Amino acid sequence: MSNYEFTVSVRTQYLPEQSDPERTNFVFTYSITIKNVGKVAAQLISRHWIITDANNHVEEVRGLGVVGHQPLLQPGEQFEYTSGAALQTPQGSMVGEYFCVAEDGHQFEVKIPEFVLSLPRTLH
Repeated sequence: MSNYEFTVSVRTQYLPEQSDPERTNFVFTYSITIKNVGKVAAQLISRHWIITDANNHVEEVRGLGVVGHQPLLQPGEQFEYTSGAALQTPQGSMVGEYFCVAEDGHQFEVKIPEFVLSLPRTLH
């Protein structure tokens, strides 16, 4: 077990009420749980996302914190937040990383595993 380690889990949801498929606008939310499984308290400082739609249109997003927060997580603590993304196609993916700084000044990255944004499959 590393001194500096966060785990990331993701749940996604399609929002039909905010989407407009006729105008190629598909809106999704993603709920992320970040847990400090390391041995040292650390703060999430910034994020970097790469969002790709089914047409291979790529959008990069960088910014401080997540949803206006820069959570400081003690070992064993977790932080959950929900945000959203709009795509021009009914399917796409997101991947990225968080940049963190531990209490002792050590800087590290937390990889966010790629996840898919997709309309729910419907059976006819």
